[in-house]
Amino acid sequence: MSSSKAFQAPLQIGRVPKRETRTQFAALCYRRKKDQLEILLVTSRDTKRWIVPKGWPMDGLTPADAAAQEAWEEAGVKGNAHDTCIGIYSYTKGMGNQPSLPIIAAVFPVEVKKLEAEYPEAGMRKRKWFSPKKAAARVKELELKLILREFDPSRVR
Repeated sequence: MSSSKAFQAPLQIGRVPKRETRTQFAALCYRRKKDQLEILLVTSRDTKRWIVPKGWPMDGLTPADAAAQEAWEEAGVKGNAHDTCIGIYSYTKGMGNQPSLPIIAAVFPVEVKKLEAEYPEAGMRKRKWFSPKKAAARVKELELKLILREFDPSRVR
């Protein structure tokens, strides 16, 4: 080895430069109907697969409040957000023509009091209530499946 300093090329994974993992805040929207727990899922705008509402951190909002804001924008949810993170899950977010981003989503329960017919992303997404077991079967992310299946609102009060 020579005494000159070695040059380290930028790290790459395959042909894509390494990118930082980003954080999002997700809303697990729930209600009780006839003593049965139901969870609200929405479809994503691009792939139309079932997801929970989620988005980027927002200046001036706590993580739980940011999750509740996403629930409003994506599903028309009016309700009460709980400050307790009940779990995290990871996924890869497609970014159009740019490389995908690795995401860690922190999940906050939002008790739904009302669903509005008019909200920012109405017409771009479908929304539907599911039992926890059926909601877990509809989502793709393994950690989120577990969070949905095991969710107990009595533990977040």
